[in-house]
Amino acid sequence: MTGPLPGAEPATEPVPNPRECSWAEDFLGPSFQSRPLVLMPDDEGDVVATLIRYGGAPKAAGGSGSEVRVVLYLHGWADYFLQAELAEHLAAEGFHFYALDLRKFGRSLRDWQTSGYAADLQVYDEDLSAALAAIRADLSHLTGPGRSPAVHVLAHSLGGLIAALWADRHPGELASLILNAPWLELQGSSLVRNLAMRLVEPVARADPRRPFLLPAMPGYWQSVSSEAHGEWQLHPVWRPVTSFPIRAGWVKAVLAGHAAVARGLNIKAPVLVMLSDRTRIQAEWTEELMHADAVIDVEETATRALRLGRRIAVFRYPGAIHDVFLSERPIREEAYRDVACWMESYPWGEAASTAPP
Repeated sequence: MTGPLPGAEPATEPVPNPRECSWAEDFLGPSFQSRPLVLMPDDEGDVVATLIRYGGAPKAAGGSGSEVRVVLYLHGWADYFLQAELAEHLAAEGFHFYALDLRKFGRSLRDWQTSGYAADLQVYDEDLSAALAAIRADLSHLTGPGRSPAVHVLAHSLGGLIAALWADRHPGELASLILNAPWLELQGSSLVRNLAMRLVEPVARADPRRPFLLPAMPGYWQSVSSEAHGEWQLHPVWRPVTSFPIRAGWVKAVLAGHAAVARGLNIKAPVLVMLSDRTRIQAEWTEELMHADAVIDVEETATRALRLGRRIAVFRYPGAIHDVFLSERPIREEAYRDVACWMESYPWGEAASTAPP
């Protein structure tokens, strides 16, 4: 269900000169282009994020700049953007579609980097700022001087946690926020999270990149991958069978994010949370994993969602897997329609910088 995959190894090329970061055809096919976004180096060396767009260079259209509407997609843990069908559906509804592979994930992963590692989720503010700046520049001929497009962020799993925390810190940036099975709480409860934080804290201080030896849980991968029981072609390095190694410093950062959600956020933009109707977390694959969320506790997530802001809606999809947009066709097509209707209902949200006069 995707174009030919690139090589099975992380990218080894050096980070390019920012002036040379032009759009090039993406591996998803000629309808997709991607470009690196050069970020500040960290303790492992040079860092990039990668912006992907659907449909080529945006064409000028009739109407005012206020009609320029954008979707920016964020992936989850041990993941990358591959949802070409989602891009096609939302573009057909009149949205300019972009996606972002965060630093050390997917197209942005380099061979000298620790896969997916971050010691603080706030580091991704730079990735998102760079992506939004690039999108605004890309669409500037449509919006006109001093105007910005209306941006809807659509984020999955860990990306949903990152996006929620970012939106809370950046009021006025979004027309709306759509969270596809966001990872808002540790599986179990806040009690389990507090216990986990006490165990992780000393290890994270002493050796933050130390991996934990945890049981392999390949069931969700098997439900998604065309090499097993799913219908999607997955990159073996960017989305491995048993995920990326879980490291102490990263766990501490995620648990801190969960704690912030539990205390309550104040996201100004309207928020849509999309979830399966049930959870089934298990190591071995069974047919049930084709019809349930095998990663997060959907009931706990529905409860936590109410602490994100003032305008929250929770949509449930019976039979959906963890990524609603990778579920069986009738389910994901219903989700496509719901997202388009949601964004039509909130064309400007609380995005004061983009609101028409």
